[in-house]
Amino acid sequence: MVTMSSEFLQVWIATLIWPLTRILAFITTAPIFNHRAIPRQIRLGLGLVLTLSIIPALPDIPPVSVFSMSGVLILMQQILIGAAMGFSLRIIFTAVELAGHTASMTMGLGFASFFDPQTQGQSTAIGQLLVVLAMLIFLAINGHLMVISTLLDSFHSFPISDQPNFALNPYKIALWGGKIFSAGLLISLPIVTALLLANMALGILTRTAPQLNLFGIGFPITIALGFLILTLAMPHMLQPVQRLMEESMRFMQEIATPVTAAKVMPPAP
Repeated sequence: MVTMSSEFLQVWIATLIWPLTRILAFITTAPIFNHRAIPRQIRLGLGLVLTLSIIPALPDIPPVSVFSMSGVLILMQQILIGAAMGFSLRIIFTAVELAGHTASMTMGLGFASFFDPQTQGQSTAIGQLLVVLAMLIFLAINGHLMVISTLLDSFHSFPISDQPNFALNPYKIALWGGKIFSAGLLISLPIVTALLLANMALGILTRTAPQLNLFGIGFPITIALGFLILTLAMPHMLQPVQRLMEESMRFMQEIATPVTAAKVMPPAP
C-alpha cells in the first residue's frame, strides 16, 4: 500500500497550483487566447499542458502550504503577474481598435457600430477589421509562440518565491497604457490627415458655391476617400503593428522589477 505524507502532498499541490495560476491568469486576459470562440475546457487544458511541461524545469518552489497565509499571498502574486502580462499584450489590440474607431468617426461611419461580445461594448466596423488584421499579423509572425515562450521564461526571471523580492512596477504599466492613444493615433493618422484636408476643401467649396448640397456630396466623398486611403495604407501597417508587438514582448519581460533596499543617504553636513 502506497502512503503519502501530508507535507509531500502539499508540496505536490503547490508545485502544480502556483505555475498553473500564473498561466491561467495570462490566458484569461491575453487576446486571442481568451477569445470567446475558444471553449473554456480548451483554455484550461492548454494551461494544464503548459504547466505540466515546464514543472521539471522550474526553479525551486518554496515549501509553503497552499492553505496558509503565505500560500494565499503567493497565489495572489501569481495572478497579478499573469494578468499584467496579458494586459500588456491587450494594449496592442486595443490601440489598433482605437485607430479603427478614430478612422470610422472621421469617415462618417460612426453609425456603423455593433455590439462586440469579446469586449462587451460597442465597436465600429473599421475597428473590427483592423483588429482581425492585427490578429492575422500576430499569428503570421508566430506571436502566439513567442508569447508562450516569454510567459514560460518569466518563471526564471520572476521565480515563485515567498519572499517579497520583486513587485509590479505601476509606473511602467501606466506608461505602457499610454500606448493605446499614441499608437492608435499614429496608425489612424494617414486617414485622419487625408479626411481633414478633404473636409477643408469641401468647406472652401461650400463657401464659394453655397448652392451645393454639402450633405449630399460630403458623405460619399469622405467615405470613398477613407476607404481608398485605408486600402493604400493596409500594406504598410505590417511593420508598425509588428514593432508594437515586439515592444509588448519586451514589456512582458520587464513588467516586474526587483525591489531593492533603500540606499542609506549620508547625513547632511
